[in-house]
Amino acid sequence: MESKAITKYVRRSPDKIRGIANEIRGMVVSDAVAYLEHLPNKGSVSLRKTILSASANAVVKNPDINTDNLMIKELLVDQGPSFKRIKPRARGRADRIVKRTAHIKVVLTDGVQESN
Repeated sequence: MESKAITKYVRRSPDKIRGIANEIRGMVVSDAVAYLEHLPNKGSVSLRKTILSASANAVVKNPDINTDNLMIKELLVDQGPSFKRIKPRARGRADRIVKRTAHIKVVLTDGVQESN
């Protein structure tokens, strides 16, 4: 059985969140959450919330599921829309500041193969 959660428009650069996501991809949910709680990165907060949301979705979908067996099957961090801002510079010029956003998608599985 699979469950998923998507968090959109996270105000962090996708490159910074992907570095953390690569570390926890394939882990058991409880280990991944414990790992993310002790990281100083701000992107780890959004990842942890998304994983916990997917875990809660799995419980809603199937109340009999054992949450200890849930594993992260898929973890994608995609680029969202960017905010463009202007920073004044010397001699009347301007520099562009790009504030990036990210979309996080988490798919959890209980490790049991589904038969169709």
